[in-house]
Amino acid sequence: MAHLPDLPEPTLHSDPAQALARVQELYQHQIDHLRGAMRDFVAGSIPDGPVRAFYPYVRLQTSTVARAPTHLAYGFVEGPGRYETTLTRPDLFATYYLEQLRLLRASHGVELEVGLSSQPIPVHFSFAEHDHIEGTLSPERRLLMRDVFDLPDLKAMDDGIANGTWQQRPGEPQPLSLFTGPRVDYSLHRLRHYTGTQPEWFQNFVLFTNYQFYIDEFVRLGRAEMARPDSEYVAFIEPGNVVTRRTGLAPEAGDELGLAPPRLPQMPAYHLVRDDKSGITMVNIGVGPSNAKTITDHIAVLRPHAWMMLGHCAGLRHSQQLGDYVLAHAYVREDHVLDEELPLWVPIPALAEIQVALQQAVAEITQMPQDQLKRIMRTGTVASTDNRNWELLPDNLPQRRFSQSRAVALDMESATIAANGFRFRVPYGTLLCVSDKPLHGEIKLPGMANHFYRERVDQHLRIGMRAVDILREGGVQRLHSRKLRSFAEVAFQ
Repeated sequence: MAHLPDLPEPTLHSDPAQALARVQELYQHQIDHLRGAMRDFVAGSIPDGPVRAFYPYVRLQTSTVARAPTHLAYGFVEGPGRYETTLTRPDLFATYYLEQLRLLRASHGVELEVGLSSQPIPVHFSFAEHDHIEGTLSPERRLLMRDVFDLPDLKAMDDGIANGTWQQRPGEPQPLSLFTGPRVDYSLHRLRHYTGTQPEWFQNFVLFTNYQFYIDEFVRLGRAEMARPDSEYVAFIEPGNVVTRRTGLAPEAGDELGLAPPRLPQMPAYHLVRDDKSGITMVNIGVGPSNAKTITDHIAVLRPHAWMMLGHCAGLRHSQQLGDYVLAHAYVREDHVLDEELPLWVPIPALAEIQVALQQAVAEITQMPQDQLKRIMRTGTVASTDNRNWELLPDNLPQRRFSQSRAVALDMESATIAANGFRFRVPYGTLLCVSDKPLHGEIKLPGMANHFYRERVDQHLRIGMRAVDILREGGVQRLHSRKLRSFAEVAFQ
């Protein structure tokens, strides 16, 4: 006999805030049930049946295509039918969920149904942030745990909705969101592992880099902001959830639990935090398209307003100089990590809002007049490859393809980050800095590279941060445009 928490009947809500409150109540009750059962199990108790709890859902039923006029590209369903999604962590996503529910209510004027789904919550996703009680179990008890509790079910967390391959089965509701509750929980779990920081600290603007030099400079700037009593930022977070509060602000509960790790995680994240979460997160993704895909697969569930790549590249043109910038307006995708999810025939367009912000930021930080920007920045196609030593391939075939594509720069990550932004409806952009010219004999030499990095990294990073300011000041709603929406799109942004 299964051990279940109370399973109340669904409720209808005309007030989005009340609907969210009900989701939070249901979720907390389910999580409390799992945590209590897990504590008893660790203490030695063996239940006489499986222990199970369920994700809450929100459902919308509409019989008309009519909706209130809206300039937004999201917040409404395409036509009559039943739409539904499972939800998780309504504490973390409270502001996001409330906005999505508010828009649905405003667009369609129908009640929102909230209840418990039939989708079990895996016990791994119920643990509190600093709760590691399962680590005390013997191998035998860990094996038994698989019989008592639900484990993550990969069939419930594929990306068919985001990929545009999901097909509705008879009687099945249409999706409201790109991601189900289990899929979101899986990514939250992975983010802790890969970045060494809690998902709660991630901000709505994300910068990616492929060099530690940028992180070192971001840390310096972050700590300097914390020394300014008038800074717009309230905290700076480093791996291990090490919290530095702005001068004049008292520590908050949980700050003392932060501890710098003995070694950095695979893709460490650093967060310059604003109260409204519109600060800046920076992640060192390291080298290669696989890392770029992995981290964006997981950050996407947080629904950031934009992510941008700041890194170094190989210049492919004689006219380029070391230190010149490249603003990507197209991508050659020879990275291959997304070929199955996003076919190569899918174009990855440049997004005007991001392009304008980056170009304006370059002009402001370099103090270069707009009519002279071409002296230091070229707009063009960036090629990304999964072969770091492409120059060594016979017959120069990659070089021929790059020339045919009109590429002006080459790296290993930018196309992946842009393509996953397109795939997950997250606005994206790329500003690279030329650090070598392998086709023209200008390769990275240790002394030259170290001097170059010290000279350029500060300026490049400040350009990226200024671009975030410009995007924030311009209003984030316009970022989530129809350019990234498909024919029949989910309602949630």
